[in-house]
Amino acid sequence: MMTKLKSLVFSVTLLLLVTVANAQPGNPQESLMRTSGRIYVVVAVMLTILAGIVLYLVRLDRKIGKLEKQQS
Repeated sequence: MMTKLKSLVFSVTLLLLVTVANAQPGNPQESLMRTSGRIYVVVAVMLTILAGIVLYLVRLDRKIGKLEKQQS
């Protein structure tokens, strides 16, 4: 189960990196957010939410693993 979770986290991280690497400034609002530093706030919030979800899934996987061991 942990291997699947690691694979999922790796896939999502890779997808995010590819998306960020291919981002091109074409929208005036994007350049406005970059110059004012707001884009960093948006990225920080997104990473915080993603980290929270990953931590929640890891803890949930551990709890389920303990329950499965107790039943067998």
